[in-house]
Amino acid sequence: YIVGAIRSALENSGVPIEFSKGEAGAGQHEINLSYSTAVEMADRNHIYKNAAKEIAAANGRSISFMAKPDFNDVGSSCHIHASLWTLDGSKSVFEDHNDALGMSETFRHFLAGQIHTAREFSLLWAPTVNSYRRFQPGSWAPTAIAWGSDNRTLGMRVVGHGAGARVECRTPGSDANSYLAFAGTLAGGMYGIRHKIALEPAFDGNGYEATNVPRIPSTLLEAIQCWENSSIALECFGPDVHGHILSHAKAEWAAFNRHVTDWELTRYFERS
Repeated sequence: YIVGAIRSALENSGVPIEFSKGEAGAGQHEINLSYSTAVEMADRNHIYKNAAKEIAAANGRSISFMAKPDFNDVGSSCHIHASLWTLDGSKSVFEDHNDALGMSETFRHFLAGQIHTAREFSLLWAPTVNSYRRFQPGSWAPTAIAWGSDNRTLGMRVVGHGAGARVECRTPGSDANSYLAFAGTLAGGMYGIRHKIALEPAFDGNGYEATNVPRIPSTLLEAIQCWENSSIALECFGPDVHGHILSHAKAEWAAFNRHVTDWELTRYFERS
């Protein structure tokens, strides 16, 4: 009932829904929005998240977009599908019928750039302490920074064919800010195009068990260090945006460290 109410309200508000379904986690549902341009899609995503919470509350329920509410259950993600088109919107620049995988040179550079910048841009996709609880082996959330054509253990997955060819970035959690997450997706891809970064062959196998691929940062602190030391982030976003995102992340980390968690009390509070 709640998901139906959300779908109807969004459709009536000009936010088209592609489909929805139950997911693996307890009480977890997936709602996919129809694609659009980057800024409009970010607008739609924020409207959707706010509307979902308000509609649930009006029906005596609660919805959360926390990335990992329960460590023993699967987390919640925000998979971002991206492709590039000509300025008039008439043709995808990702497709190439003469390529064995149907991928144009532009597509290959774009994907290579996303992989190249994934560690350094992780703050844009995973902005909170809780975000990094989600990246667990065998959890449907990726830990390996690599790509495959249909491999859900990896951070990047190439899907679709012809004009529908695109890359699915599986790293972002449901707690990501859509504007920043989309900016990171595009900035990494465009960096790869500008610098003509070569795409490594697709990874074949279980990304969780791989020992020869880079890893998504395992903590917010590691992500902060990757971003702070990133000359690529400075090049792509400029000092003002780079500094703002760094300050926000450091404030989040400092706020977390000013609190004693329930786990610490259970483990360390000695009782006779």
